[in-house]
Amino acid sequence: MRQVALMLAVDEYGTLGAAAKSIGISQPAASKILNAMEDAFGLQVFDRIGRTLRMNAAGIQVMKSFHGLQGTIEQLQRDINDLRLGRAGHLSIGSIMAASPTYLTLVLAKLKEKFPLISVTIEVGTSDRLMELLDDGTLDMVIGRVPGQNGAYRFTPLSEEPILLVCAINHPLIKVRKPEFKRLTQYPWVLQPEGSPMRDVIVQEFMAHHSPIPAGLLETSSTMITVHLVSRTNMIAALPQSVANGFCKHKMLGLVNYTIGYQIASYGSIVRVDRPLSPQADHLLRMLHVDE
Repeated sequence: MRQVALMLAVDEYGTLGAAAKSIGISQPAASKILNAMEDAFGLQVFDRIGRTLRMNAAGIQVMKSFHGLQGTIEQLQRDINDLRLGRAGHLSIGSIMAASPTYLTLVLAKLKEKFPLISVTIEVGTSDRLMELLDDGTLDMVIGRVPGQNGAYRFTPLSEEPILLVCAINHPLIKVRKPEFKRLTQYPWVLQPEGSPMRDVIVQEFMAHHSPIPAGLLETSSTMITVHLVSRTNMIAALPQSVANGFCKHKMLGLVNYTIGYQIASYGSIVRVDRPLSPQADHLLRMLHVDE
């Protein structure tokens, strides 16, 4: 455990002295721990450059495992603390906005019936950001999209959902029966940040029409900020179908009658394969996929 803590601290602080101080041990003790670990591996995990330790290829591989182990340990600490306090446990879930008003809300209602005392934290964001939180142990599971093929995760698909373009209810495009793409580029856009799957789809659409992203782009991962901006301006935004239809039903937004040629990949539940699930997380997964 001290080797794991020391490696994580060196990765964060860059020098052995600063890392040792951060975990409350002396620098000679830290050197002894690091040397013992490298002896066990049979090779060095850091290149020594003056007082600075620079992680080499072996160190990068070690850190990948240690970061996953860190999340497991933190989950264990939370579970033990919940038992000590007599609670029914805690569950941290990340979800993309497409799944929030459908799968997530329905399954959470069922979960609270099964575990009335469970405490739940919900983080809504883009898949790339949620995966970072899953990797560092902040989240127990994610409902989103896996970036590429990665054996570190177990992904079970839930749904495919089209992306729709939305605008204000009094926007000029509302009156256009089938606007050409060039007409859409005449207005400012609100898009999710770079790296998010939905942003990538919109960028592909612009590239297919040999058109640059309009000037004055506003980027946000917040659905509410997007909705309020679009409803008050002449901006255009892309939203998942279930989200867009909900706001259009209440006449907060209007639909642009344009079909996007590219569509986003399926989303589903994502957990780390190297991290044990709590009983609550396991139960939630089975509820999510009861009809699969």
